[in-house]
Amino acid sequence: MDGKLAIIGLGSIGSMALWQASHLTDSVVGFEAYSPAHARSAVGGDTRLFRMIYRGNPAYYPLLERSRGLWAELEAETGQDILTRCGGLSIGSTGGHYISHLLETTRSTGAEHQILSREEMAGRYPQHNLRADDIAVYDPNAGALRTDRAVAAAITAAETNGASVKTNTPIDSITETDDGVVITSGANSWTFERVIVASGGWSQRLMPAHLKDATQTRRVFLTWFLAKEPAEFAPERFPIFIRIYSDRSMYGAPAVDGATVKATLDGRGAPTPAADSVPRDLTDAEISETTETVSEFFPGLIPNIVRSDAYPDLFTADGQPLMGFLDESSRIYYATGFSGAGFKMATGYGEIAANEALGKRSFEGLDFLRPQRFI
Repeated sequence: MDGKLAIIGLGSIGSMALWQASHLTDSVVGFEAYSPAHARSAVGGDTRLFRMIYRGNPAYYPLLERSRGLWAELEAETGQDILTRCGGLSIGSTGGHYISHLLETTRSTGAEHQILSREEMAGRYPQHNLRADDIAVYDPNAGALRTDRAVAAAITAAETNGASVKTNTPIDSITETDDGVVITSGANSWTFERVIVASGGWSQRLMPAHLKDATQTRRVFLTWFLAKEPAEFAPERFPIFIRIYSDRSMYGAPAVDGATVKATLDGRGAPTPAADSVPRDLTDAEISETTETVSEFFPGLIPNIVRSDAYPDLFTADGQPLMGFLDESSRIYYATGFSGAGFKMATGYGEIAANEALGKRSFEGLDFLRPQRFI
């Protein structure tokens, strides 16, 4: 055996699983096809939104609570500023589907929040050009996660704890045997007791056929704009935001670099043949819709895209992640398919994957994430 646990992919989830596993064993090895926090993966793009209020399955709320605590633990362990706690806004039409569904979930979970009328929003956050029937829900526990910093910090902490990392080592195959799992990269091979597959958009090649059929690699693009008055869009004055209407939608983060504001169209993940060949440039239609939306929503931003990029992520057929072994006898654990929404809970997912893969602890109430649902 070359170790108790191998983690394939050290991006959003794999880096956190490595960090958590390093607290549980001194025999864990992480394999990264490129270099940690490389710009080709779903880690790219500087920031991701963290929020405690959302629309959807209330079963995510305990995981969000745990993840928030673990982000603070990672900051304390590494001395890095990872979560910029600036609050968050969800904006939509009064009585519209988005706000109605969000409040339904929020009331179910009991998450701390504040409802802001259009007048209150205009007074507190004049950066937003509001529609006549707008309403907002404020999340005081929301913020912006620094993605590359988070991944690098988790890997460094894991190495300090005794974990090993192999970079520029893409894994070609994984094969279960009676005693363990053999993984190969070119002419090299290793054998581990257990393996976690956490390679995002690259995970399909390491999946059985039925999971390949239930997943799809998609391209997600991001855009940034210059602020006319950067101080107006600083984290202390401009919370993260999500605005969703029937005709337009956008989300974004404050100017964490002191100059550019992330403002990106919501829900535009498009299928792409392979994670290695994602078109990085925006289409004319994407540029046009993005600039039109920014022009309406934010008069304080110069409506010219100053930076854009695109990244691959693995989406499942039902939009829920894959977390777990294929079956009770399997030694291969999947932590992938986060469908463009995994980073805010990456620490929590990493804790679950590390503990379950090593047989230290199992977690209840996660049947909706288990790979067996696609059998």
